[in-house]
Amino acid sequence: MTKLPLAGMGRIIPTELHEEMEHSYLEYAMSVIVGRALPDVRDGLKPVHRRIVFAMHELGLTPDRPFRKCARVVGDVLGKYHPHGDQAVYDALVRMVQDFSSRYPLLAGHGNFGSVDNDPPAAMRYTETRLSPVATGAVLADIDQAIIDFSPNFDNSQQEPTVLPVQLPVLLLNGCSGIAVGMATNIPPHNLGEVVDGLIALIDNPGLEDHVLWRLIPGPDFPTGGVILSSDGTQSAYHSGRGLIPVQGVSHLETLRSEKRRSRSRTAIIVTELPFQVNKAAWIEKIASLVNQGRIEGISDLRDESDRTGMRVVIELKRDTDPQAILDILYRTTPLQSNFGAIFLALVDNKPVQLSLRQILEEFLSFRETTLIRQYTHELEESSQRLDVLAGLRTALANIDSVIDILRSAPDGSTAKAQLQVRLDLTPPQADAILAMPLRRITGLEQTKLEQEYDALLTRIQELETLLNDRRERSKAMKKELRRLKKQFSDRRRTRILEPIPPLFLSPVVEIPPAIEADLLSLDTPAPVKEIPAPAAEIIASTPVATVSKAPKAKQAPLSLFTPQTPAEDAVLSLTAQNKIAWHSPTDHVDDQSPLIFVTPVQNQETLWLMTDQGKVYGVAVKEIPPLSLTRLPLVSFLPKAAQAETIVSQFFAPDTFSERDLVLLTEQGRIKRLGMAELADCGSRGLSLIKLKEDDRLQFVIPLATDQAETQNLVLATSSGRLLRLPLQDSYFPRLSRTAQGQQAFRVRSGESLVGGLVLNPKENLYLLTQWGWGKALPLEAIRLAKLEDLGTTVIQFMSKNDHLVGLFSSQGSGEILIRTTQDRWLTLAPHQFTEQGKDGPGDRLLELMPEEQVNWAWSPNCNNHFR
Repeated sequence: MTKLPLAGMGRIIPTELHEEMEHSYLEYAMSVIVGRALPDVRDGLKPVHRRIVFAMHELGLTPDRPFRKCARVVGDVLGKYHPHGDQAVYDALVRMVQDFSSRYPLLAGHGNFGSVDNDPPAAMRYTETRLSPVATGAVLADIDQAIIDFSPNFDNSQQEPTVLPVQLPVLLLNGCSGIAVGMATNIPPHNLGEVVDGLIALIDNPGLEDHVLWRLIPGPDFPTGGVILSSDGTQSAYHSGRGLIPVQGVSHLETLRSEKRRSRSRTAIIVTELPFQVNKAAWIEKIASLVNQGRIEGISDLRDESDRTGMRVVIELKRDTDPQAILDILYRTTPLQSNFGAIFLALVDNKPVQLSLRQILEEFLSFRETTLIRQYTHELEESSQRLDVLAGLRTALANIDSVIDILRSAPDGSTAKAQLQVRLDLTPPQADAILAMPLRRITGLEQTKLEQEYDALLTRIQELETLLNDRRERSKAMKKELRRLKKQFSDRRRTRILEPIPPLFLSPVVEIPPAIEADLLSLDTPAPVKEIPAPAAEIIASTPVATVSKAPKAKQAPLSLFTPQTPAEDAVLSLTAQNKIAWHSPTDHVDDQSPLIFVTPVQNQETLWLMTDQGKVYGVAVKEIPPLSLTRLPLVSFLPKAAQAETIVSQFFAPDTFSERDLVLLTEQGRIKRLGMAELADCGSRGLSLIKLKEDDRLQFVIPLATDQAETQNLVLATSSGRLLRLPLQDSYFPRLSRTAQGQQAFRVRSGESLVGGLVLNPKENLYLLTQWGWGKALPLEAIRLAKLEDLGTTVIQFMSKNDHLVGLFSSQGSGEILIRTTQDRWLTLAPHQFTEQGKDGPGDRLLELMPEEQVNWAWSPNCNNHFR
């Protein structure tokens, strides 16, 4: 027992030591939990992160302003809000900049902020930072003391926000990790687009079943990519707030040839992605240590070839070594496969609570609705006050002679104010506004502006009252805001899921909420166009191309998902309109939700060539394409990680000999180049550049050209404004150029105009033209004059609307239907016979009965190698 003296009171209070220790320790624990270690479920931030973001907001470090030294930011945070060590603040700031730590970084950095090798960042006096667009657009927007609560800082000299008015659930988007006293949190990051879809579904249907919600948010999306091996751990975490999520790195096999002896080659495992928070340098050291200890045999060399373009760790294997066996050992003994221990722990009303995914989303929606109510209430008060002032100004202008008489006869301002209130029945604020009104307000133009402002305020006040009184309208406003943010900040999923939850349309036992069902499945069928059912929202993430294993069972090696294999002789490759590919037997039932646009026998085909908008080509071995029974992979997943941000503009198989074909390359700025396909023979794993592009130019279309027919064919180029340029393809006029050439300027693309496409045709053939608003016609190629390079071309269609433009150019070869997608996500088809042959003048015929505001935004034909957007 101890005795605690009370200073100045002369009394001693006896207390048990264990009780005092328990009480004091709990107070300390709660102060750590609330004040440091755990994030708030509302804005997803810990106090230090919230203070950094708010301090930078006060400094005006917006994305359109120059970077500022991190030392200045850290100093402001320490001096105003966070009385702790400067290194702790700087470490938190660094993590908010690192794109490999945060899925959607709230800060942008300039300088060395560390790396995945755990390299330390430069000192704060060298690095610079500012807010990112996500921070200003979705975290700090509308920040005001009337909308969120502020509290005094540590010395009562400043006010700081207790929570930020976030418009997106940052807790899920960037995740969070922290160790408190007796508890910890470890929330994985998620994809913004998927989280928004889940929020909208909950707004539409608060009683949404968990398994339906999990289909919309199928799993975490780590900034470093990787593969989630099983959905079991994810579902456990989403249901109970705790679970183990197995994550695996991404690798593929390459054949490396010796520079000294070309005939000698070795197989290498190339690792391009590691699980989240794995230290690459430490992982490589771990492999080297295991090799030196003799625990891994068959590795001849290990090196890190990572650069600014992405990660690339090369593991060279000895001859006759089984790559899959080496991978299995690496998965078992190194962090190439690891478990992410998810703990969804956050502060709810300043109390630590372990939450499910649904509870996190519901807490955010509740907070966002409260924030919007306060925002609308504050805006309504300000608008009502302003409307009252405008009403007084309108009264003054209507009685301008009386106002002038009062002002002229009044001895001082106070008397004038009193007389205005009495004679014109005005309130004190209205009288003050009239006294402060400049003389220019008497002019007719200023009076008109006053009336317009008054009418606009009346309309806005009615809207605000509706939003405050009608929860359905408030929910619509929330959904509109979420869709806007999704459009502005959403990006493609980085982490693939090996065993995703099946999509909605594949689960007949799931009761789909009416709002989601309407979005995915409701379609109208306008005659006379044949309509294909629209695909449902893309929910399943793609799996990796090369060796990826499932989660291992106890004391067993992990099973391989897909080992590169040679398809059967009768197999065919099929590609969907969403650029997903797989091979299968011709007799297999193919149940794709997206229409097929490309089907070809696999036999005798070795390489699929993919060309991107950066002017590069990548070769994909057919054996690396998985069978349909396993999955259908997006084409972009076959590109190296550093190139996956590029857009694939064309894909094709090369003939038996490269010399049989050339390539015609067209760029956005109207440059054209003819290139021998033999140049593709030197293409390596990192791709090959086929055209030198200017900084602001991109490759847009690639057209294969048969060399034995080129002398008799013409090239036709089309622009969105309806201009067509017809060029001869003779070697003397249109010669082959080297890979390093920029090409020739075919024509100048005007302002507001874009390249629609290009075709190689015989002079006797017809062209099919299609516009954005569904008008089209057939046009004989001979009706277009033969032109020269940089010619203006020939205008071949007159649009019925100024807002219409050309979106499709097709050939009359064959009889394949034209596949069309609209802005309402409807799939339509047009048969060639529906195009009526006409001359250059006129808009053609109305071929598509589109809904109001609906437009054509994509069209494709089997006879055309290009996708039109």
